[in-house]
Amino acid sequence: MRGMTSLFSAERIFALSASHPDQITIEVVAETGSTNADLLARIQTAHASDTLSTPALLIAEQQTAGRGRAGRTWLSAPSAALMFSLAWRFDLPLHKMVGLPLAVGVAIVTALNAYLAQASGDPATDVGIRLKWPNDLLLAGAKLGGILIETTSANCVNGERNAWAVIGVGINIAMPTDMQQQLGRSVANLPVPANFDRDALMAELLRGLTQALQQFQQHGLGAFVARWNQLHAHAGQQVVILDQGKVLHEGTALGIDEIGRFLLQTAPDAQPVAIMAGDISLRVKET
Repeated sequence: MRGMTSLFSAERIFALSASHPDQITIEVVAETGSTNADLLARIQTAHASDTLSTPALLIAEQQTAGRGRAGRTWLSAPSAALMFSLAWRFDLPLHKMVGLPLAVGVAIVTALNAYLAQASGDPATDVGIRLKWPNDLLLAGAKLGGILIETTSANCVNGERNAWAVIGVGINIAMPTDMQQQLGRSVANLPVPANFDRDALMAELLRGLTQALQQFQQHGLGAFVARWNQLHAHAGQQVVILDQGKVLHEGTALGIDEIGRFLLQTAPDAQPVAIMAGDISLRVKET
């Protein structure tokens, strides 16, 4: 483990996470362009086998070139958000990892709720964090965070190809008002308690992610579908599906199916339309 002088402590996160793989690299940096880009570059480096033979967690206090889905920019300010990426190797072909963002969303919301419940002393605490298909976290209808997963493969020491997922997560903690105005949309901050402990929160997220990724390796998305649908922010609501601003479909949001397609009831007697994730957007229909 490596750490820099920071509000985060790599050593403490490792110790608090408890349910982590036997070997994991945790690194904290004050600033970088993109934690996803950094880990992807390491995977593709010719000599990366000794650096990324095991999972690697990279946490940044500030990202200057953070990315969202479809190449969009992720805006952030120092200490305003929790920003990290986790590189994880799977013994799966890349096409089997299509539903991974949905499984990760379930793990992130579950871990956030677990931390907030523990910090409040009330195990029944549920502040209402929900999932927006395909990769956003919402709180009271506003964006709390996002998930960006990039997959690649690289040679390992025995000459075989390994499938890697680099899981990038951004969660708003204290987004400045001027930056919210710059974004031009409603933004939520995590309702942190008075005794907020960023290391403990990061450890809870790491623990939840490692358990979820191991489960995804063994059982795929099917193990997460019911939980995702329970956390679905738009269940039963009228929504529209947009592609570059053009309406593709509109109807009642149902949830996801076993392979991660979004199900939309477009007419009472029609079969639900199944939509694959891509460069499309979901919006609540205005009435």
